[in-house]
Amino acid sequence: MGAAVITLREGFEASLVVGIVLAFLARVERAEAYRVVWAGAAAAVAVSVVVGAGLFAVGAELEGRAEAAFEGAVMLAAAGLLTWMIFWMRRQARSLRPELEAKVEAALAAGSSLALGLVVFVAVVREGIETALFLIGSVASPASAVGGLLGLAGSVALGVLFFKGAARLDLRRFFTVTSVLLLLFAAWLLAQGLH
Repeated sequence: MGAAVITLREGFEASLVVGIVLAFLARVERAEAYRVVWAGAAAAVAVSVVVGAGLFAVGAELEGRAEAAFEGAVMLAAAGLLTWMIFWMRRQARSLRPELEAKVEAALAAGSSLALGLVVFVAVVREGIETALFLIGSVASPASAVGGLLGLAGSVALGVLFFKGAARLDLRRFFTVTSVLLLLFAAWLLAQGLH
């Protein structure tokens, strides 16, 4: 369950970033820049997968006390980061769209495809690396991995529906419910990490 909630929430946050940027580009009639947005998002996903695979590989190489210490440290770090991220996101939620749009507008004004791609890359890679760190603490079984994949698929579907206007999702309620679930998961990670 924890892996599904993590990937649903983090994936949806990344989808929202991409959706906000695409919607802004559509509004200013710059659809030709979509491919740069998708390239930035794809690069961020690739980097996130590499970082996640690297963390999993490091953990898999360790044995005995070293493995327990690594897993405990990762769980404690994930619990702290997860808790901080929840409260940070609550503070930033209102200013996220205007900040992203200002960065996109600046990149367009400068005529820089690289700057535009970096706006999306930085936002999506942050979510991806957070997700990788959180998943290390939770993916202990094939069921957790399946839950994570289902959450990710759900987040992409919600992002597409939200962008197309088909979903009238109450974002405040969505983030409140997932925040409570993630805080419970952070408490579990803290307990497991200390154990």
